[in-house]
Amino acid sequence: MASLKINGLNKVFPSGETALYDVNLEAADKEFLVFLGGDNSGKSTLLRIVAGLDDASSGTVEINGKDMTDVEPKNRDIAMVFKNNTLYPALNVFDNMAFGLRLRKAPEALVRERVKVAAEILGLNDSLYRKPKVLTAAAKQRVAIGRAIVREPKLYLFDEPLSGLDEKLRLDMLNVIINLQARLGGTFVYATKNLSEALTIGTRVVVLKDGFVQQIDTPANLYDYPANTYVAFAIGAPTVNFIKKVKIISADGGYCATFNGGEFRLPENIVSRFKNIADYADKDKYVTLGIRPEDAEISQEGQLKGKVSAVSGEEEKYAECDVNPDICLNVSTANDVEKGKEVNVFVDVSRLYIFDAVTCLTLLERDEGYTQTGLRDADFRPLPYDEEQSIKENSKPKKQQKKK
Repeated sequence: MASLKINGLNKVFPSGETALYDVNLEAADKEFLVFLGGDNSGKSTLLRIVAGLDDASSGTVEINGKDMTDVEPKNRDIAMVFKNNTLYPALNVFDNMAFGLRLRKAPEALVRERVKVAAEILGLNDSLYRKPKVLTAAAKQRVAIGRAIVREPKLYLFDEPLSGLDEKLRLDMLNVIINLQARLGGTFVYATKNLSEALTIGTRVVVLKDGFVQQIDTPANLYDYPANTYVAFAIGAPTVNFIKKVKIISADGGYCATFNGGEFRLPENIVSRFKNIADYADKDKYVTLGIRPEDAEISQEGQLKGKVSAVSGEEEKYAECDVNPDICLNVSTANDVEKGKEVNVFVDVSRLYIFDAVTCLTLLERDEGYTQTGLRDADFRPLPYDEEQSIKENSKPKKQQKKK
């Protein structure tokens, strides 16, 4: 199939605003790579540049080791499925799926053979001679996917193909795409804002925010070893808790993280990963602690005291506990608790995340629990928060001065 490499890619709009900044990544042959990000994160723009539908301001796109940066879309051997179905309403399902092959003047026997195979894979045999207007939303997306796979391209691109579908249809279509990738053995690059989708299908995930890559890694590595506070917050549900304005102090031959409302004695596994702890201990520098809700619970042996302000969840229950006016922790609870109850909160400090308060970058190095991928992306480090903000601020369109 195909490998994909993006090198030093930038996209600047005519207004001067930065859409993508210095993107470097790769997708290995037969990999399922996911671009994860919210609106205006750059994920769709990045896909369109790979497809050749948009031009990059600088940088290169390589497919199978060949520079495709200036190659016409039709010559890149790529198929793309868009978020909104782009079927031709006047054509039936068969002709919609056959359209791309016929456009390339493929022999009709080959067209019929490939459409038949794709229809079988996607469960469209009974709909081949129906018009798109009578199909369900999920069936329309199946047809759009079928139109892509009949061409047997080197690279498959998906731009939020399940947006707009309800939860059941979304899950059904997600299974279709997963099985499709396994059956075709193709290289899939998939853009979504849905965390569950990204973690379910991605062998690796590219986390994007405002055109900046935050981290590229496996779902498990993103969860356990987030590169910055944004990745820690974006990966995981319920979202991570943050305790800000935390100081590291020396105490009894070890270190404590102290804050308004409590302190944690840092265990050896955290201290050993905090290589530059001497730069923070007993200094006028703050850190931010990250605590997963599943790594904290209401317990009689808790290090912190709080009051329950809300309870959520059914099978897995979580309670929001106010430790002080500035700190509210969402923690797991095995028992029913009532709003307003005074409780103790136990935090598994061996699972703490620690970030610099200014740069928002992690201060903990990886340990033996980190799964190596062997790809260059794993060593990527995002920009410090203040540098990223400065670049974004400088790229904002300048407002025209009002005429006097």
